[in-house]
Amino acid sequence: MSDEEKFLRLSLELTVEVLDVAALQAAALAKVHDPEAELSDEERKEQAELVSTDETGATALYWLIEPDHVLQLVKHIREVEPREAELGVEPSEGPSDEDDEDHDHDH
Repeated sequence: MSDEEKFLRLSLELTVEVLDVAALQAAALAKVHDPEAELSDEERKEQAELVSTDETGATALYWLIEPDHVLQLVKHIREVEPREAELGVEPSEGPSDEDDEDHDHDH
């Protein structure tokens, strides 16, 4: 194998059902107001408004997912090193027909 850097991009799509938007928003607001969030007062107010007014819960869920949780997908694999992670959360029409199939895979 050559010494050239090789990169792989992993794609993951996960559909979740929001069972309680108000509770999801409350949990996200707690994170927004946490002093460790390192936000200015203006940013904190803006983010709190975004979380509170998003009736889908997407903004709240985005706030609750820790970037390190995403990196855990590959952290245990010594042969790779995570270089970049992006996360997006958006409303969905629900599970696709494909989601009804068994997606287990053999290692």
